[in-house]
Amino acid sequence: METRFSRREWLLAAGSAALLPGMAAADAEKPGAGKSLRGAFMILSTPYTSSKAVSYDDLAGEVDFLVRCGVQGLVWPQNASEQSKLTKDERIRGMDVIARAARGKTPALVLGVQGHDTAEMLDYARHAETLAPDAVIAIPPTTASSLDDYRKYYRALCKTAKRPVFIQTSGGARDLVASVDFILELAREFPNFGYIKEEHDPVIPRMREEIAHRPDPIKRVFCANRGAGFLYEMRNGSDGTIIGGVPYAEVFAKLWNLQQERKFDEQREIFSKLLLMLNLDDRIPGVRPYILKKRGIFKTTVTREAEHTLTPEAVAEIEYNFAGLKPYLLKG
Repeated sequence: METRFSRREWLLAAGSAALLPGMAAADAEKPGAGKSLRGAFMILSTPYTSSKAVSYDDLAGEVDFLVRCGVQGLVWPQNASEQSKLTKDERIRGMDVIARAARGKTPALVLGVQGHDTAEMLDYARHAETLAPDAVIAIPPTTASSLDDYRKYYRALCKTAKRPVFIQTSGGARDLVASVDFILELAREFPNFGYIKEEHDPVIPRMREEIAHRPDPIKRVFCANRGAGFLYEMRNGSDGTIIGGVPYAEVFAKLWNLQQERKFDEQREIFSKLLLMLNLDDRIPGVRPYILKKRGIFKTTVTREAEHTLTPEAVAEIEYNFAGLKPYLLKG
């Protein structure tokens, strides 16, 4: 028999609490209540060997690195993981590797189960259920032609998942937007819905509207934008960020912790150094693979996207900006 939860039970399990305007107040976890699903959630990058095969050893090692960084959550696979470049077998095996590496560790585990259509999504969702992550996340289906297609897709996911379901508001079918009203509708229908990765323009107005409906039916509102607006989003009440920030993971975790401690001057100082690196992404393609290898997280800089050759001038600029972050990084 399918297990069903009341809305009250879901709210208690999620540890939800309405936040003060402009501030993300800490919500304490209670024994047995599950992980709070708040903070700096890092989308794992996918490591490759020199022949472009997925390096599952490095993928497991990446989990260990992120645990040591003190991040609050682990997410895989999403766009920052090159999920569209992975085969079904690679995604399934990668989920297994990450779930095994994360078992018993502090960060929440969120598995990506998106598919081009409902049938493909459900294949991933059913496998994710066997691994018992803390939540699942799905980008909307690319084959949809109407919001009703989105509705059927997420309804099927919510019925399959016995855990929180995140919707990512970007991606999916061209010119088909998951509106705030659409999200509210499904969140009222399914107590395990209402967890949002908000990154559709205009992000801040949408985020604030969603937060106005927290804790019921909206449970959590995360942002992204590569982390470039992290401080402002937190001051507007976001529950955290879900980004491909692995090269600087401990910095994002520190920024979240400083927000809870209200140490805003220190937060501003650190964030200003981080922005120098984030700004390079648009100007020097290949920065992140370079840093992942430099820090010993990955053995190669190989990706399945376009290959990038860094000039001596580009390397010098990366190293110059990266030096500013070194006081805030893990030692060794």
